[in-house]
Amino acid sequence: MPRCGNCHNALPWIVDADRDSFEAEIDASVPVVVDFWAPWCGPCRMIAPALESLSRKHAGRLKVVRLNVDEAPDLSARHQVQGIPLLVLFKSGEERDRLVGAAPERQIESWIEPHLPAAPAPA
Repeated sequence: MPRCGNCHNALPWIVDADRDSFEAEIDASVPVVVDFWAPWCGPCRMIAPALESLSRKHAGRLKVVRLNVDEAPDLSARHQVQGIPLLVLFKSGEERDRLVGAAPERQIESWIEPHLPAAPAPA
């Protein structure tokens, strides 16, 4: 999990994966939301800012992994991606839930919330 070198607070954890790094990226100590997307997909571009915002809001409790389906058709097939954008939530490397379509940030957050670990108490 990324942390600030100065204050050691958790930083947003958002990474791009490819077919070689995907399995390692979804095996994390926190829930992982995989964004199956493509550069030509308008709705995919619409939800990207929401995912970035949620990764900041839930820093230390959530990891966002982006996978370009055009560059990894084998992974798309294995994960039964039939339409994009598709968000798939993994815990300990296992799929737990999925959300299809360009949902607004509030809906994505409501979908993620039950899977997040408790927020740390304020210092």
